Amino acid sequence: MLPHHHFAHHVTTLIQNDDSILGLAVAGSWLTNELDEFSDLDLVLVTREKVGGDRDKMIAYAKGFGNFLSGFTGEHVGEPRLLICLYDDPLLHVDIKFVTPEEFRQRVETPVILLDKTGQLNSILQETEPRFPYPDYQWIEDRFWTWVHYVLLKIGRGEYLEAYDFFGFLRMVVFGPLLHINNRQLPRGVRKVETLLPATDLEQLKATLPAYKATSLLESLEQSVHLYRRLRTELFPASVALQPETEQKVMDYIEEISQRISKKVAADSGRQS
Repeated sequence: MLPHHHFAHHVTTLIQNDDSILGLAVAGSWLTNELDEFSDLDLVLVTREKVGGDRDKMIAYAKGFGNFLSGFTGEHVGEPRLLICLYDDPLLHVDIKFVTPEEFRQRVETPVILLDKTGQLNSILQETEPRFPYPDYQWIEDRFWTWVHYVLLKIGRGEYLEAYDFFGFLRMVVFGPLLHINNRQLPRGVRKVETLLPATDLEQLKATLPAYKATSLLESLEQSVHLYRRLRTELFPASVALQPETEQKVMDYIEEISQRISKKVAADSGRQS
């Protein structure tokens, strides 16, 4: 048994007699039997009164569950009710989401209930359906070509690190989710793309990984455009309003920057020889 299971069952035992807690559920990799030594543990703690969003109260609960090393709230992922914790003996990453029964109704997946003191949690799961957030195709199209232009500006100015990092954003927000959807999977960014995507899709995604040099950044940008156009054709409904004029202007600018970089590379090579 993995330490994740021991920890979850330990917490279940600890909270049995805590009247402020109605129940405990577990989500994430636990649901698909994909837990391994590198997984985190996703717990959902259901309390009578609202605790989520109050950092001090959240940490007070978390400290009672084990050898608590550190914890911080999840505003960076848009979820202040989430406490991201690190425990010791063994070293374990545990995410604890603090919700009330009413908040438990809103979910992106159906968790496994470990403790339900009143039967309320099971009733809620039977009455409601999970809704995983999907990307808005129009939102992506409205932004994509301006994003490409932004990357070109950084490459043209020589700000290669900023351009390099922006490809990660595109993979997380655009390519990963769209590739997952195209393969009938939940759009979880780039989670587990190495094992869930077909080899051809993974290779196209890897082609957006540049090296730290202008020519590689431009090549990755061209591969990114190619991948986006392919996914747009395969996924977007006719109701999505495309931006052909913006797209063409940006494609022309890609060619302009590519020519400048090629001349610079040739000039630098000539000086070195």
